[in-house]
Amino acid sequence: MKKFVLRNEEPKVRPQDFVIRYSELLNEQQLEAVFFDRGSALVIAGAGTGKTRTLIYRVARLVESGTDPSEILLLTFTRRAAKEMVQRASSILDDRCQRIKGGTFHYYCSQILHRFADRIGYPTNFTIIDTSDALEVIQFVRTSLHLHKKNKRFPNKSTLLKIISSAINKHLDIRVVVMEEYPQFLEQVDKIEEVAFRYSDYKEKNFVMDFDDLLIKTKELLEKNEEIRVKVASSHKFVMVDEYQDTNQLQADLTRLFSSVHKNVMAVGDDAQSIYSFRGADHQNIMEFPNIFEHTKLIKLEENYRSTPQVLNAANNLLKQASFKFDKELYTSNQEGELPAIVQTSSEHDQSRFIAQVVLQLREQNIDLNEIAVLFRSGRDSYDLEVELNRKNIPFVKYGGQKFTEAAHIKDVLAHVRVLVNPMDTIAWNRVLMLLDGIGPKTAQDLFEWIRLAKNPYDLGINETVSKAYINQLKILSKLLQCLKKEDLSVSEVIDQLVDYYRNFCEKRYDDYPKRLKDLEAFVSISSGFKSLPKMLEELALEPITATAIETEEKEQEESPLILSTIHSSKGLEWRHVFIIQCLDGIIPSAYSVEDKEQLDEELRLLYVATTRAKDMLYYTYPVLAQSAYGDYFTNPSRFLKELSSNTLEEWVIEEERAEELKSAKSDELLSN
Repeated sequence: MKKFVLRNEEPKVRPQDFVIRYSELLNEQQLEAVFFDRGSALVIAGAGTGKTRTLIYRVARLVESGTDPSEILLLTFTRRAAKEMVQRASSILDDRCQRIKGGTFHYYCSQILHRFADRIGYPTNFTIIDTSDALEVIQFVRTSLHLHKKNKRFPNKSTLLKIISSAINKHLDIRVVVMEEYPQFLEQVDKIEEVAFRYSDYKEKNFVMDFDDLLIKTKELLEKNEEIRVKVASSHKFVMVDEYQDTNQLQADLTRLFSSVHKNVMAVGDDAQSIYSFRGADHQNIMEFPNIFEHTKLIKLEENYRSTPQVLNAANNLLKQASFKFDKELYTSNQEGELPAIVQTSSEHDQSRFIAQVVLQLREQNIDLNEIAVLFRSGRDSYDLEVELNRKNIPFVKYGGQKFTEAAHIKDVLAHVRVLVNPMDTIAWNRVLMLLDGIGPKTAQDLFEWIRLAKNPYDLGINETVSKAYINQLKILSKLLQCLKKEDLSVSEVIDQLVDYYRNFCEKRYDDYPKRLKDLEAFVSISSGFKSLPKMLEELALEPITATAIETEEKEQEESPLILSTIHSSKGLEWRHVFIIQCLDGIIPSAYSVEDKEQLDEELRLLYVATTRAKDMLYYTYPVLAQSAYGDYFTNPSRFLKELSSNTLEEWVIEEERAEELKSAKSDELLSN
């Protein structure tokens, strides 16, 4: 007997069936993405096309359709972005949206690992270490192997961490990474592998994980435990990933695992804005998405709401030069504007003078300085400009400062918290103990070996091997830690007591003690927002606070400052007027990329990202003569700009004001006064 099964087709979702007037609020391409229901979809969202808006309305639409909000997983590259999306979805629908699972890959993986820590041989109170802590561990391993004393040059701690992280994120052996990225260290590869092994061993013995561990251990947990994979993936009826072009291989694998039961996954991103390969991002993830996820629906957002047609014309023509891409053409209904300018100056200093003078003219036209940005490849490209801006008294801020939790005085206090949460945290103990007078690395290490074996790791005063020179200091520390461990205190009360204890050390160590004290007082206030010490450590490691009082004191000025930023830091932002400086071959594109087609494509995407930051007016600038350690040399403008037609850009000629014109201008000014 032959059977035929009749499928129960789910009714189609239609815009007119909902409370929110989606058809009135979104364009056709956005609507297609918002009303995509089941299966896999890739949304290619061009710059300024309302990507975030589209994600928010899809979240609201899923909830309005009856999906349990807790079954929606929204993965973004900052927790702030996820929170803002959830809040905006709640504001256009209702508070049901607050129950959506959201956050970064690292944050969500940490939640899974805390639930199933016993399956991977970790306690639930394992510590997450940030990059600066990881570097301390690497240096500890490097020193213990006496590699810092070798005659042959050996990679420093920062390079070692990059090699280890690159191998993990790209699924490659250490040897392959060294061969491809650091061939000068090939002779040392065995020792580098030894460092990687010891680093991993240290983390496991001390119950700590770095950011890479959060991803790789979650992947291993889900791949090796079918029951857990099904349990985790079953809880995600719909998975959405923002900025998919910035994912590394591990994150792409996790996307597949998280959506492996219901298979409803939507990735949103722009292949043309993939510019983070140096952080491990893999451009191929977004290009290969339709091949990895069956029957993928490709949706393109191409209507731009940010820029003038002239700016978009330049962006579209840049993109035509790319080899690996999804075809798209940005368009807009915005008003016509001026052609982007290509400005050749005689020197780098004249480039700076030009920018400063145009900025002053724009300010006279009542354009706020914070509506103007100067973008560049690397921080050093703006040094000459910074001098000129200071000379002209133009206030500016430069993106890329130290994070709050990376400041030494904050890390000192956090180290005390870390030993309270995880008494096996060697690096934290070293930092705590070495604050005490007379204790150096060797003594701190000896003390930790005693702590590791002690019944009560916080009872430091009973250690008979300790010198009388610092026994009293240890007793004070011991009493504090034991009190904090025993007493039922709120997080802010613990931090307040630690800051009070640390105040004396801070005053002795730092000349700018009053400024640092402001940060410590702010930290007490910030800590009141956390329910527990482990939760605080986890959240501060995964989503650090950015500004410190030391950084911001000089920026608290009446006038909003001009923005200086690397192109990488500018992604996702927009300004009315944008200057892209040092548009030279050897800078954009980098001299190291010209022999590799994939790297050259990423350089092109970098210029595309910078171009699409501009709303009203765009200036590409470059000097004819540049300086190097070997003297002045003649430059070539970026090859990417050479490919643009005269209909796309307007050439500006820079001339020096003649002496008689200057004299006449000064006379006119005197007469008018």
